[in-house]
Amino acid sequence: MTIDDPFVPTTSGRPADADGLRPVPRIAIQAFCETPEVADVLEQAAADRRMAKAHVKVHQGGVAAALDFYVAAPTPNLLFVETRERREQVLEQVDQLASVCDAGTKVVLIGHHNDVALYRDLMRRGVSEYMVAPFDLYDVIREIGEIYLSPDVKPVGRTIAFIGARGGAGSSTVAHNVAFSLSRGFDGGVVLADLDLPFGTASLDFNQEPPQTLADALAAGDRVDDVFLDRLLSKCADNLSLLAAPATLDRAFDHDEMAFDPILEAARVGAPAVILDLPHLWTGWVRRLLGAADDVVITAMPDLASLRNAKNLIDQLKIARPNDEAPRLVINQVGLPKRPEIKPADFQKALQLDPAAVIPFDAALFGTATNNGQMIAEINARSPVAQMFDALAARLTGRSVARSGRKSALMPLLARLPRLKAH
Repeated sequence: MTIDDPFVPTTSGRPADADGLRPVPRIAIQAFCETPEVADVLEQAAADRRMAKAHVKVHQGGVAAALDFYVAAPTPNLLFVETRERREQVLEQVDQLASVCDAGTKVVLIGHHNDVALYRDLMRRGVSEYMVAPFDLYDVIREIGEIYLSPDVKPVGRTIAFIGARGGAGSSTVAHNVAFSLSRGFDGGVVLADLDLPFGTASLDFNQEPPQTLADALAAGDRVDDVFLDRLLSKCADNLSLLAAPATLDRAFDHDEMAFDPILEAARVGAPAVILDLPHLWTGWVRRLLGAADDVVITAMPDLASLRNAKNLIDQLKIARPNDEAPRLVINQVGLPKRPEIKPADFQKALQLDPAAVIPFDAALFGTATNNGQMIAEINARSPVAQMFDALAARLTGRSVARSGRKSALMPLLARLPRLKAH
């Protein structure tokens, strides 16, 4: 609902097209309300079946409470903030709010004044929508759908591809544990796609026996959408869903370069983070997925083959992704007894790339996790290895960057305005 399209209830007390509303993706939504009426409507929307995949928290306090809260906390995918102020005060509040918003956060401002000039100023500042109270739960769901599900809107999900520099480097283990860390740190959902079709281990690592797998999605071809894909996902943990590999040898898994595109586009519509666990192969579709991913993580062992292969991968990715950040390098299984190793400093010097993580060899810890179908943090959340996975997850999402260094997605024109400190 916008100020130019106020909600007019039907005689039945609900919008005539309420049944046509689409389910909301797996996003984190938070709201800061000044009036109990608005808070109640948002709570009703959160309880609706179409919001089942979203993670919603409703707080009291309006803009001031939001500013205090987000000084020390990450902002969600979507933020609703209510204000009863007039135009000048609202614009000042939005300027302050911009200073605490993470990149990628979308903001819907809820006001009580039908002011066209205010609406235009807010749109220029990057606010996603201005809703005028009163409204109902169907208006809330419709607005979220227009923000995230419109055909011209980019998918919400960020793709992170993991690949090993050599077989046995432990790339899948790193991918699965980072996915688990992301799911614990995000209020929104994380999808883990195991793309090692014949030999994938994600279902074993999470102790799952999913009835449907990635093979079913591939068989559907272009018919795959977010609703279809949702039926194939297996829940591994809170906020973590698995698209498992079939892990069978009854067929050859030779696929076209673009075969996985519909699946990943559907996954990105429904989840803020999509983890791609890629096999140690160099095929057209692997190269395509690496080139299209938002981030790439290369896992290497401290040996010469890993060093050579990592360099080749990095060189190819520079060509395929000239405007993107360099891949993240993880050096795994460091300190294996009696094995000569290349030191992390030598990796850094040869590759001109600082390792994002150097993970020590711990046979007991990793062996126990593997045999139990658990993640490292479930075995020992305080272990240095578990903390390394948490730190890598934070780096991949930008959450480890100091707030003062963040660029706000709320105000593209912020650089032209005076910078205001959050309260």
